[in-house]
This record gives sequence, C-alpha cells and structure tokens, in this order.
Amino acid sequence: MAEPSCTAAQLCAPDSPSPSKSQFPHLQGADNKTGLRFQPHSPALLPPVPPASSCGVPSFPPNLSARVVGGDNAVPHSWPWQISLQYLKDDTWRHTCGGTLISSNFVLTAAHCISNTLTYRVALGKHDLTVDEEGSLFVGVDTIYVHEKWNSFLVNDIALIKLAEPVELSDTIQVACLPEKDSVLPQDYSCFVTGWGRLWTNGPIADELQQGLQPVVDYATCSKSDWWSYMVTKSMVCAGGDGIISSCNGDSGGPLNCQAENGAWEVHGVKPTVYTRVSSPVANG
Repeated sequence: MAEPSCTAAQLCAPDSPSPSKSQFPHLQGADNKTGLRFQPHSPALLPPVPPASSCGVPSFPPNLSARVVGGDNAVPHSWPWQISLQYLKDDTWRHTCGGTLISSNFVLTAAHCISNTLTYRVALGKHDLTVDEEGSLFVGVDTIYVHEKWNSFLVNDIALIKLAEPVELSDTIQVACLPEKDSVLPQDYSCFVTGWGRLWTNGPIADELQQGLQPVVDYATCSKSDWWSYMVTKSMVCAGGDGIISSCNGDSGGPLNCQAENGAWEVHGVKPTVYTRVSSPVANG
C-alpha cells in the first residue's frame, strides 16, 4: 500500500471498532505455517484483554510545548506504550511498523502491517532503535488477530497482537488508555502522532522516536473534495492538515495520542495511510 508524502497536507481515518471486551469477537485468526495465528476469515475468538491497573501516565512526561516544523525527537520514554514491530530478514530484525501496548500482553497495530509469511517480534521500552537501552526488551508473538472485515481500502485497518508472554510494566514500558466507546474529539483538539517513520519522503527511518502535533479536524472539513472526500464517513477521525507535520513509512500502526481531561493519554487512532479511529463501534456488524 502506498504511503503518503511526508508533506501531505491532510491525514484522516477510516473507522474500526474499539478493542473493548464486547468487540473482541470481531477480530479473528487462525494458524499459519509460521506458528503465529493469522487469518482474517477463519473463526476464532480473541480472549479478553486484562484491564490495566493504571494507564496513560508516563513517568517521563512528553514535551508538549514543542511545535517544531516536521516534528521533533520525543523526550526519551515519554510515550512508553509505543512499540516497534519488527520482522526477521537475513538474520536481522528490522523495524516495519509502530504499535501501542494496551495491556501487559496485547499490542494494537494496523492490519496492513501484518503478513502471514513473516516472523515478528515486539520491541518495548525503546527510544533509540540503534542502541541497547536499559529497560528495553524484545518479546516474541503468540497470536495475531486481524479484523475480519479489513480491506486494502483502509477499512477496519486494525489488528491485535498477543505477546508470547506478559511484560512487566516499568518506567520505560507502560500501557496507553483506550477511549470510551463512541468517543469523538472536537475540532482542533491537540493530539500527537509518534513513531520511527521516515524523516522525509524516501528518506531514512528515524533512529530516535519522533513526535508531531496533529490537531483533530472535523468531518465537515475532512470530507471535502480537496481532502478525503467520499473516503470519509462521520464515524472517521481526521487529524493534521497543516501540510508540515505528518507521519510516513514506518509510522504505520502507531498511536494517535490524545490527552484526556484527567491528564491520562488515550490512543484515539491507529495509523495506516490515514488514521483508524479506535473508539467507533460502526465496524461491529
């Protein structure tokens, strides 16, 4: 799937169900030759994600005053639920997508990041992908659940990864909160996209985790013909639009982080080419 230019003026989001207990049966999987469970159309129910005792409050607060053109290096470990999804090629693990830790053993990512021919692992507690860091770890994958109604037109572009073993939460590894079902953020609500995506179109993957401000854009604007037009429905969420800060290849699957009134951070979007809204129930049917 083609990724947008890093100077793309708009980012929007097709809809997907919130990964709440009541909605998990709509994510399905089956065995494949790699030993992972992956198959979007074979029936298997996803077990409930254990609730986190706390979520969305990093030990190292992010720098929210930064409004740097094109994004900026994040404060190390200020987005401790951000993970790097990596695949094995030629005996080397390579970053392919982002994701969000939502419990001690489940990660939220984008369906288009997943291939049933690859072997994956999840890197947690990372800031700089090129160095060994205290508090980081790598965990294998037990099961991958891809939304049964996902298609290449960005509809239901969401997947859940069950880790091979639960991880112990720490200052560098924490879980993000999930928004309430049907939660819709207002126009210009400040959110941040994070990831190790390419620093510019066709450029290198970032070594250090990047963050960029992405204000929410309302449906009336996002559905205009010079935005995403017919691709957008009222159940989608749009963010960005300044033509400067965008997410690129390698950011896919990562979170759109939005701070709730209580100060905790919620993941309201899963980044494919455009954002997938986490809170919507529309794709349940």
